[in-house]
Amino acid sequence: MPLAAVRGFVEALAKVTPIPRSELEFISPYTLLVAVVLSAQATDVSVNRATETLFAEAATPEAMVKLGEQGVARHIRSIGLWQGKAKNVVALSRILLEKFGGEVPNDREALESLPGVGRKTANVVMNVAFGENTMAVDTHIFRLGNRTGIAPGNTPRAVEDALVKRVPPDLLRNAHHWLILHGRYVCKARQPECWRCVAATWCRYPDKTKMPSKISPAAPERPTRSTG
Repeated sequence: MPLAAVRGFVEALAKVTPIPRSELEFISPYTLLVAVVLSAQATDVSVNRATETLFAEAATPEAMVKLGEQGVARHIRSIGLWQGKAKNVVALSRILLEKFGGEVPNDREALESLPGVGRKTANVVMNVAFGENTMAVDTHIFRLGNRTGIAPGNTPRAVEDALVKRVPPDLLRNAHHWLILHGRYVCKARQPECWRCVAATWCRYPDKTKMPSKISPAAPERPTRSTG
């Protein structure tokens, strides 16, 4: 796909949500980090429900370490893989205190050294908390990059690298949110809702779906927020 088409695709999404933000609830870089770690294989809604009470009790690394694994687990049992996540949240909090002065580092290598933090989580934190032009590729963005042709790749890293290279720099920071929103609410896994896709003109997906007779064409494009 030509770079001009990639710009057209992303700009079309941007018009729907000019100022996107994360769907995960957080109050600081630290609570964002914890929320993203908890969001692995879990919905943002379920994470927000759990962190509402968790952050009320422990919103700093010091408080989280004091709360301990059992205390964290008490708040997050409704989330998948909660045992391992409780262990990781306490462990990363302790490391932040011991090695980083209790602050979340704006450094990919440092972030990925923390328990439960991989490249995708590091990219989200760097993008949302620190304004870096990173691209966190989840299942939605991986699917969308390949389906639409804007950034084909056999692995999440390949799609990430393609997007960072092909999305115009002035759009790159927010593109993470725009693409997740679009993949989550419009360009869905089982059946993309092409009839209401604002970027269909630039999409190379050959089997575009038509509007079902029972669905109104006035259906909203998508919510005005995105994930972290």
